[in-house]
Amino acid sequence: MGEILVGTCSWTDRALVSSGWYPAGSRDAEGRLRHYATRFPVVEVDASYYALPSARNSALWVERTPDGFVFDVKAFSLLTGHPTRDAVMPGNLPADARDAAVLDEVWARFTDGIAPLREAGRLGCVLLQFPPWLRAGAHGAAFVEQCARRAHGWPLAMEFRHPSWWSAERTKETTALLERYGAAAVGVDMAQSSASAVPPLAPITSPRLSVVRFHGRSASWGRGSKEDRFRHRYQTDELQEWVPRLLRLREQAERVHALFNNCCGDASVRAAEAMDVLLRQALSRRSGSGG
Repeated sequence: MGEILVGTCSWTDRALVSSGWYPAGSRDAEGRLRHYATRFPVVEVDASYYALPSARNSALWVERTPDGFVFDVKAFSLLTGHPTRDAVMPGNLPADARDAAVLDEVWARFTDGIAPLREAGRLGCVLLQFPPWLRAGAHGAAFVEQCARRAHGWPLAMEFRHPSWWSAERTKETTALLERYGAAAVGVDMAQSSASAVPPLAPITSPRLSVVRFHGRSASWGRGSKEDRFRHRYQTDELQEWVPRLLRLREQAERVHALFNNCCGDASVRAAEAMDVLLRQALSRRSGSGG
């Protein structure tokens, strides 16, 4: 029987910092992380998608958090086939994912950047979130295999943003692909109103880890600004839908990470707090009934 760790997909989001959730005296970089770690046992590092992580920052994160706290690190954009600005590339390298030498160097730098987390046993997983235009099929599977080989030995979680991967015809094939590389399938909660919506499936593909990311249910998904797409405040009934699912995942994986990505002031931390309460209540009822 595993454990469920609930947290958010950032502790530095501008909307969260300005929301007042962080108490006075805990609003600098160190204070924010120390405070966050008193409330949650896991966080996703999303800044590593926009710029390569540094070993110095990773070491500071370890220092500023208690034993047992873990970080899920989102892979740098170039590594998962997303557009990347030249300005954030290291050493004046071009943002050209077709150049094998560039990819070798960027993968090496990403590896060095997360090394302190790995060495301290604080790396929950590396999240490989693939772009919405990466479809299921031979080309998509080859790209997934390429990434998995580059990240061999890391705890991996993979999120597909094109619904074809989890279509009825492809689910078994996708599950087998992730099992082959020991990667956790990332389940998502999101609005189901657009054709690009990924269904809320969370198959177990690794006995060590299962990850669910809660993107919110904004009607603006697939259009508008980032804030529009992720602006959503979860209601209790929406969270409650996932409680039995998360408990089932807990029965099959050593750890379950439930991470809230709905950026709207303090909406993500409030949803995470509420989900944690609902899970504790459900587990208490089970314990009380002898189940």
